[in-house]
Amino acid sequence: MARKKKHKKHEEHLDESWLVPYADILTLLLALFIVLFASSSVDANKFKQMSTVFEQIFDGGTGVMEQQSPVESQDPSDTKDAGKELHEQTEKDDLGKKEQKELSDIQRKVNQYIQAKQLTNKLGTELTDEGLLVTIRDNVLFESGSADVRQEDEKVSKEISDLLVMDPPRSIVISGHSDNIPIQTYQYESNWDLSVMRAVNFMKILLENKKLDPAWFSAKGYGEFKPVSSNKTEQGREKNRRVEILIMPRTAINK
Repeated sequence: MARKKKHKKHEEHLDESWLVPYADILTLLLALFIVLFASSSVDANKFKQMSTVFEQIFDGGTGVMEQQSPVESQDPSDTKDAGKELHEQTEKDDLGKKEQKELSDIQRKVNQYIQAKQLTNKLGTELTDEGLLVTIRDNVLFESGSADVRQEDEKVSKEISDLLVMDPPRSIVISGHSDNIPIQTYQYESNWDLSVMRAVNFMKILLENKKLDPAWFSAKGYGEFKPVSSNKTEQGREKNRRVEILIMPRTAINK
């Protein structure tokens, strides 16, 4: 009688192929949560940050069909750092928008003063990347070649100082500018000297207002080296002879 052949029982191996699609699903879910997190307030900067996150997540371009080994995986700290950067950028963008709104409110207040006093041909405002810039033309404060604020303009200077009282306070930079016509007197050897003293003397008038803290103020002189118009015409030179008040955003203090 023929014996039945005994079949050896083959040892079963654990199939790990399921780890590949599982890892990809987790990666896609992580990317989805990052998109949902940022979708409430998206702008160009956030798109850039999101792009960085995706590049780090999908670095290497390996998917389900291309995956060679389920053992290889991305360092979780990379994704965590990218998410942190996105969150910090979101907070910075929101703060920047808030600053712009506050500076716009200050600009509106200054413009109302300018219109009420009929000083549109003497004062002007502009929102720049550095902050709110208030420009005071040369013919408002000083005689030609002089850095002393005219007595009749001290009242205007003091009224401007009231506009600079803010809570909380902001850093304010007073800068003096001139045209390119050479000057050399016993007081001022150059336009640079003249522009510096104009900024300092005007700042002193402002700081007579006891509501202003001198610690938030500084003065600069640029001479003829930052013109806003051509020095080839008298009209252009008049625009270049000016004093500027730069009201800085509070975010600039921490930079």
